[in-house]
Amino acid sequence: MLTENDSTLIIAEAGVNHNGDLDLAYRLIDIAVEAGVDVVKFQTFRSELLVTENAKKAEYQINSNANQESQYEMLRKLEISKEDHFRLIEHCKKAGIEFLSTAFDLESLEFLKSLNLKRVKIPSGEITNLPYLEQVAKIGLPIILSTGMAKLGEIEAAVHALIENGARRNLLTVLHCNTEYPTPFQDVNLRAMVSIAHSFGVEIGYSDHTDGIEVAIAAVSLGAKVIEKHFTIDKSLPGPDHKASLDPVELKKMVRAIRNIEQALGNGIKEPSESEKKNVSVTRKSLVAATPIEAGETFTKSNLTAKRPGFGISPMLYYDVLGKVSKRKFQKDELIEL
Repeated sequence: MLTENDSTLIIAEAGVNHNGDLDLAYRLIDIAVEAGVDVVKFQTFRSELLVTENAKKAEYQINSNANQESQYEMLRKLEISKEDHFRLIEHCKKAGIEFLSTAFDLESLEFLKSLNLKRVKIPSGEITNLPYLEQVAKIGLPIILSTGMAKLGEIEAAVHALIENGARRNLLTVLHCNTEYPTPFQDVNLRAMVSIAHSFGVEIGYSDHTDGIEVAIAAVSLGAKVIEKHFTIDKSLPGPDHKASLDPVELKKMVRAIRNIEQALGNGIKEPSESEKKNVSVTRKSLVAATPIEAGETFTKSNLTAKRPGFGISPMLYYDVLGKVSKRKFQKDELIEL
């Protein structure tokens, strides 16, 4: 039976797909609940603390929103106020889902700390931000660290900084990630997730920005304990992340597939399952008479063969039976008895 420790933590990343609209954020929470995810995650930031006023947008942000506004101007429209954080948390409580948000600056990190959340999520862009990592480690909560754009040495430095400042390795999950939206399949390098586990002795997961749900499902089969995936109510909405997000139907399919994979992974012990034990006698073979055999006749290669059903003498004992004398008469195809 699947235990809580075996279950994958599925984080539905609402991110900034609320477009600054609280009602849309509520609807995203409801969609996540209906899909059966564990956590719905937003993003917490103050634009003036996150980017300079003339910072350029990423290529995927330009492609999804071709107007001439700067990254700062775009992000200003996507901030969630402190008051709205409380409203979202209350909505999550009523809906029965965990609220989580990622902080993108130190002030926002301190604010999220005051909300008594269950865990801290470090975005990929902060993996080289030592003051940020130090502050996260001191919060004392389980940590999820995304590693998009990072080399193994940079992950090592970030993990070291977290541990040195009080984080516990057994409460740290490191997510393999590629920050291109959408990520080309040839750039996923899912085996790097396994390398992270071997290198640092931590739980692993995958933050997925590919189109579709296949890679997230594959990550679970390779040992991911956390899956994070962007979702939206409508991929055609304006905004930087909608286009590379799952729609509600896709999100539900992903959750169902992950839960099926969890069941299918099993306990690793190779033995007949309860459901297939009834098939043993039907599909395996027994030693039977290849020709009529008289009492006192010797069992030979000519008068013995193997046929179904499989509840007689196993053909694995073939050479033990050869040369023995039949104690009774056997008709053709009759199961051999000694």
